Amino acid sequence: MSLIPSFFGNRRSNVFDPFSLDIWDPSEGFPFSSSVVNVPSSARETSAFANARIDWKETPEAHVFEADLPGLKKEEVKVEVEEGRVLQISGERSKEQEEKNDKWHRVERSSGKFLRRFRLPENAKTDQVKASMESGVLTVTVPKEEIKKPEVKSIEISG
Repeated sequence: MSLIPSFFGNRRSNVFDPFSLDIWDPSEGFPFSSSVVNVPSSARETSAFANARIDWKETPEAHVFEADLPGLKKEEVKVEVEEGRVLQISGERSKEQEEKNDKWHRVERSSGKFLRRFRLPENAKTDQVKASMESGVLTVTVPKEEIKKPEVKSIEISG
C-alpha cells in the first residue's frame, strides 16, 4: 500500500498521471484551509460536490469512464469532447428548496457544480464517444483506434 494515494486524498488513480487535469488543493482538509476561513457558504457547498469521483479504465476496445453521481438526472449532466482530445464531464446538483416552516437538523448531502477534465490519448476516437446513465452511475465509453500490426514481408535470399 503506497502512502501517496492516502496523502493525496485517498485517490485510486496515479497522482502523476499526465492525462488527468485535476487540480489538487494542498490545504484541503487542514483547519486553515479555504473551506473554513473567510469563504462564503455557497462556495463551500459548491466545492463539496466539485470532486465527483470518476474511475478511468482502459480495455482492449475502449477507454471507459465511470462516475458516481447519485441523485442526478441525465439532464443535469453534460459530457463534451473539447478540441485537443479533452473529455469534459460536468453537472450540477441543485440545493433543495427551503420552506419557511422547515427545521433542518443536519445537511450532509452536497450540492453545487462539478467539472472534471481528462486528456484522452491519441488512439481515442473522439467522434464516437457514447454516454449512458443508470442508477446514478454515468458511463462514458471512448472507443480506441485499432492498432495495426506491422506487415511482415519475407524476402527470399538468392544465391
